[in-house]
Amino acid sequence: MTSNYHPIGVFDSGYGGLTVLKEFVNQLPEYDFVYLGDNARTPYGTRSFDVVYEYTLEAVKRLFDEGCHLVVLACNTASAKALRSIQQRDLPLIAPHKRVLGVIRPSVEEVAGISKNGHVGVLATSGTVASDSYPIELEKWSGGRVRQTTQEACPMWVPIVENNVMNTPGADYFIQQNLEALFQKDPLIDSLILGCTHYPLLIDSIRKFIPQEGVRVIEQGKIVTQKLQNYLLRHPEIDENCSKTSTRKFLTTEGVHFFEALAAQFLGYPIKATKIEL
Repeated sequence: MTSNYHPIGVFDSGYGGLTVLKEFVNQLPEYDFVYLGDNARTPYGTRSFDVVYEYTLEAVKRLFDEGCHLVVLACNTASAKALRSIQQRDLPLIAPHKRVLGVIRPSVEEVAGISKNGHVGVLATSGTVASDSYPIELEKWSGGRVRQTTQEACPMWVPIVENNVMNTPGADYFIQQNLEALFQKDPLIDSLILGCTHYPLLIDSIRKFIPQEGVRVIEQGKIVTQKLQNYLLRHPEIDENCSKTSTRKFLTTEGVHFFEALAAQFLGYPIKATKIEL
């Protein structure tokens, strides 16, 4: 690592954040990126707030060691359970000039602007749903435009993606069940947040089983990328500290060959990874 190598760090507990990285690379191709997947300790969704905070902070520190001045938590569970503590408690002490961003607030700001009737649905992991981060953030940032937030935990969706059984009758069964349950709780939902970065790989089935017409679906990769572009424009001091030589680096806490195979499925092209320990 050279002294002028300062990639944007992208962290996820597993593979889902690769859908966010893919959009970053598409829209910001000149920037350097390093992706860190804590695949050996995934999933985070079933772990306590304290454990998720501890694991996420370890990952952020490792990305700082990689030269990152800016880290994006491309993981809803980490964003829900660890981001605020890291921003408020740790950064002022360990890296006051560096920044850590999440994926929940960009999604919240987007849906608050497009929902016509103020009824929003959230599909997410059990951990994200239990954190109530989306209802809390929607109430905080929507300016009263979101009147009701209804959540549905989808514990089978991540295993469906990671076992590469999308677009099968079994996958469709669980997706249909969860969507029907969500809309039974609130038939007026007009905007739907995919609150897990794995879920865009299920988008065709999700759209197929939405029981209402005209429901807008918010995919985080595109939204978070737009917000990141805006953030860099608004914070030139951060942008200047991001190196731009179009390099990509992949780190995993799991076996390299397994990670590379599944990462290629998410990204659509082969990659080489390095195994690390946190």
